[in-house]
Amino acid sequence: MTKYDFEVSFKLARPDADPNDFVDRLYEEGCGDATLGIGARGSIALDVTREASSAQQAIISVIEDVMRAIPGAELIEV
Repeated sequence: MTKYDFEVSFKLARPDADPNDFVDRLYEEGCGDATLGIGARGSIALDVTREASSAQQAIISVIEDVMRAIPGAELIEV
């Protein structure tokens, strides 16, 4: 397997949500390989290094992890 480095950004379902509220859930759902960017309310970014069989699989797995951890999150950018 190969390691892939990329960043994903999400808009939170509630603009007033504090991204710090999701840090533990993201880790528990498999995002322990990501550095979180939580500087702006209403959004969250993850800088990820993920091992996978392909870049597409690495990206999809992170998106799935985030969607489980933060219901209603909307992917903005990869």
